[in-house]
Order: sequence, then C-alpha cells, then structure tokens
Amino acid sequence: MSALPRRRVGTSDLDVSLLSLGSWHTYDRMDFADAVAMIRAAVDAGINLFDVGVYGFPGMPPVFTDVIWSAIMRASGISRDDYLVSAKLWIEGFGDEGFRPQLRNAFLRGGFEVADLVVLGDLRRDDVALEDLVDDLSGLARDGLIRAWGVNNWSAGNIRRLQEIAAGRGVPGPQIAQLKYSIGRRSIPDGEPFGKLFAEGFTMQASDVLEGGILAGSDGQSREIGRDPGGIREALKQHAAGIAEVADKLGTSAARLAVAFTLTHPANVTTLFGASRLAQLEDNLAAVDLVEQVGAEELRSLVEPFWADRGVVDPEGP
Repeated sequence: MSALPRRRVGTSDLDVSLLSLGSWHTYDRMDFADAVAMIRAAVDAGINLFDVGVYGFPGMPPVFTDVIWSAIMRASGISRDDYLVSAKLWIEGFGDEGFRPQLRNAFLRGGFEVADLVVLGDLRRDDVALEDLVDDLSGLARDGLIRAWGVNNWSAGNIRRLQEIAAGRGVPGPQIAQLKYSIGRRSIPDGEPFGKLFAEGFTMQASDVLEGGILAGSDGQSREIGRDPGGIREALKQHAAGIAEVADKLGTSAARLAVAFTLTHPANVTTLFGASRLAQLEDNLAAVDLVEQVGAEELRSLVEPFWADRGVVDPEGP
C-alpha cells in the first residue's frame, strides 16, 4: 500500500492526509478495544486528520461518540502532535458570545485545547450576519483557539461573500468546504461556481462519499445518514448494483471504488469517511492505490453513468 499523501488546506499551514476519519455515529457502535486498535492502525497508515463533532441537541437523546473518541485517543497513546482535529461549529448555536461556548464544550468533550480546523455547519439561519461570523472566527484564531476554518455544504456564492468580508478586514477567510461528493452526488462540487473558487486555491473535503453505505451495497437503514439534496437517494440505491459490477471488473470493492472516485477531484485535499471495523479502514486506505492503478480519467469515465444529481441539483445551491 502506498504512503498516504498530504495536501495543504487552502493557504493555511495545515497539511492534511488524503484520507480523514470521521466520528459521526461510529465509535459508539464499536467495541472499545477494537476502536483503539483501528485508530492506531489509521495513524500508522498516515491518517492525521480526525473530524470530531458534538452532535447532541436539546430534546434529542444524548450522543457520546465524540467523548468516546477522546477516550480512544488517550488509550491509543498517540501524541497530540501527531494528529489534527477538525471540530464542527453550528450556526444554530451562534449567539451573543459567538462560537466560544460551543468551542469550549467541544474541548471539554473531546479532550483537546486547540481545534486545528473548525467547520461551520449548514447555513440555515437568515438572521446571522456573515460579518459577525468572520469577526468571531478571526478572534478565535487570534486567541490561539483555532488555526483555520471552513464551511459545510455552503453555496459557492456565500463562500465568496465570506472571502470578500475577510479580505476587507485583513483576516484569513474560509480555507475549505466540506461538501457532499460521491459517485452519484457530484453537481455542486463539479459545477462552475465551485470550479471558480477551486481555481483560485480554495479547497474541498469530500464527505458522505458512501451515502451512508448505500453505494457500498447497504440499504442505508442501519444508522442515521445525512440529508438528501435533490431527493436522489432512491436512484442511488438503484445504481448500487451497477457500481458493484464495475468494482468487480476492476477486482476491487464498491466501497473502495467510491472512495477512489473522490480522490480524482483536483481540489479535494482529504476525503472524510467513517469506519467501524478495521477491514473497512483497510479497504478505504487501498483506494489511493486504486486511483494510481486505473487512472483518474478512466476511473471517472467508468462511473459516469451513475451520476444521479446531474440536472437535478443546482450547482450554485447549498
């Protein structure tokens, strides 16, 4: 297996591994000792970025996967200097104190003191000024609490506005967008609006790359999965058999093929995935070699028929 490459996040000082490991509904489904072994294997393989969100909300059952992740990292004995943490900040919780209460809670639960990267959740409020977000984040960076920031599933237009505000204030703007990107869900990252941002050095983290396991043959019912822009999930389920057939002809798995596809996007600096078994981790790690073996252009051509949101989702949309 090839060594895992690292790529720079925008114009920041963060060099992240081509694959990154998420925490959403994963570690709370694993045997603890197995999780520790898997994390050690991930770091040994070159993964240095961990996405750790606080996903519990008032009125919902408590969620502890980020707390479990903290315990896993302590038990693994991995030095904090050997990995980066990406934390989520939610616009819904942005108030008079900005993001600081959320960040303090993330530090408490996750057991870290600095977020190398913070990613703002979906923009679902229209009563928050983008200027206030930029000012608050620049203050967090100035105080040494975060090193860089980005957004999750924002439109290219709103990202452009953030960049303009930051430039006007002389502070760093957003460096990366965590975007849904998969064999079947491509219209926004592959569209012209984001293409212009990427051409200027803005970067992407591909997420939801297996659509909750659907593209790897799962029915998507075993756990909570992300939202479904364009309502294409049923089409993705119909395409799963065809994707598996292409993978079989290549002598690989559907999951590995799906991860490999995301690595062909030139602006994608890291693909985020979740794993609850060591075998899943190893399969995804091998996606790097699959791209080299097949070639990026050929790989994209082979899965072109399974692009489900083409003409359905507006590339300028959120």
